[in-house]
Amino acid sequence: MSNSPYEKKKSVKNGVGRLVLTICAGLVQICFFVLLLIMGNKYWSYLDILLGVVSLIVTLFIVGQARTSSLKIPWIILLLALPGFGLLMYLFLGITGNYLGVYKRYERSLGMIKPFRKTDEGALNNLKEADVNNAGVANYLQKRLGYGLYDNSDITYFRDTTDCMEDMLANLEKAEKFIFMEYYAIEDSAAFGRYLEVLERKVKEGVMVRVFYDDLGSVSFVDLSFAKKLKSKGIDCRSFNPFFGSFNAFLHNRDHRKIMVIDGKVGYTGGFNLADEYFHLTEPYGYWKDTAVKLEGEAVSGLTMIFLENWNALKKGKESEGDSDITPYLPKVEYTQREKCFIQPYADSPTDNIQSGENVYLSVVEKANDFIYISTPYLIISDEMVSALAQAARRGVDVKVITPGVPDKKLIYSMTRSYYHILARDGVRIFEYTPGFNHAKMCVADDKVATCGTFNMDYRSMYHNFEDGCIFYHCDAVIQERKDLEEMLSVSREVTDSYSGKNARILRAGQAIIRLFAPLL
Repeated sequence: MSNSPYEKKKSVKNGVGRLVLTICAGLVQICFFVLLLIMGNKYWSYLDILLGVVSLIVTLFIVGQARTSSLKIPWIILLLALPGFGLLMYLFLGITGNYLGVYKRYERSLGMIKPFRKTDEGALNNLKEADVNNAGVANYLQKRLGYGLYDNSDITYFRDTTDCMEDMLANLEKAEKFIFMEYYAIEDSAAFGRYLEVLERKVKEGVMVRVFYDDLGSVSFVDLSFAKKLKSKGIDCRSFNPFFGSFNAFLHNRDHRKIMVIDGKVGYTGGFNLADEYFHLTEPYGYWKDTAVKLEGEAVSGLTMIFLENWNALKKGKESEGDSDITPYLPKVEYTQREKCFIQPYADSPTDNIQSGENVYLSVVEKANDFIYISTPYLIISDEMVSALAQAARRGVDVKVITPGVPDKKLIYSMTRSYYHILARDGVRIFEYTPGFNHAKMCVADDKVATCGTFNMDYRSMYHNFEDGCIFYHCDAVIQERKDLEEMLSVSREVTDSYSGKNARILRAGQAIIRLFAPLL
């Protein structure tokens, strides 16, 4: 391991060239539209009127959408101020895959899964008796979105990725029937090599292995030959939403989920991907802080169904219909719970226009009475979240937010810092993790409820990506997460005072502009 906190990433065979070609193709398309406008200079007055009318229609459409005003306002300003450019940007970044028919495949996939989702209210009633204050979010996730609450399972919290890796490898060795792996980024290097060694052996033993990764998320780590390599070893491998030299509206939506399921008996989720930097093998941004949880028992079925949602919706035609019967992946698990607790895996998808990830965060914040600690690599939040955090602090709740001390993306880091002032002025305390990059996505409140998963507190996670996580109530893992967050706070620098005063008005004015257009990224 290098002693330098800014070690550069090693040169790898990846898809960056393909990404550059895709960006160039997009620019060519934009230039083509601009050329059409220039060629129409003779009719510019008519074009100007047409663009204005179309921009107004699109603006009215945006106003009527059931979305937060933080997402609407930047588009409205852009469309009305620069109609031509605004329409082009909205064409590439604002229109969702729903207009391409992509979401219909997700409707079909969810239709296969819906009959298998938990509907028993026994666990909900038990949670209401134990903690009626936090039972509301569990009720919302199960009854409104179909993500069951389980009181016959256990959860283990991992404060470090290396510990989780060893536990994963040990359980992979025990696999007998199937292994599902879904990750935003996979690097074909040392860390994943340890997993691959076990997967190859398991395939030879007759275990079904499925690996699923996001094409854009892995672009700096692998190229198209990676999937072929895994398939040659008997591993069924797919890449999510691959790009091939052209833009499409669905390219904006990425699979940011991190899931591993083994035989339907053990499951994992958390913040880390399967790349060397996540396991401290390289340190491009100092010490990489990440966390995860392991589920055992019936709750694992929740992660299994989240995996199958994307897997079965990825391909068109017969290939996507192969799992119409998912009962082999939902075995009846004979499991004795070690401690009485409540566990609820859940997910978010841009296909339903329901922000379950943000809604869970909002609910936990609004229900907190004593304290709430939050860890997030990116803090680019909606007005609703700003208001909820500020209101919690004003009513006396100890609200602390931990962000990175070393940035991985300087522009996003500036956007994150642009939110400090509006939170600090109302009593929210902001801390930056000094050992390196804080990539952990979690929150804990009142030693009663906690979350851990893939949800960053930014617009991309809350509105554009496929995400997953786990919320758990009244168990030792809640206490363990709180203790870990306290350890993180002890090595973080508090920056609240630097952003809560009235100084640096010019700096805050610039940050306000950055914040205005942050939802478009």
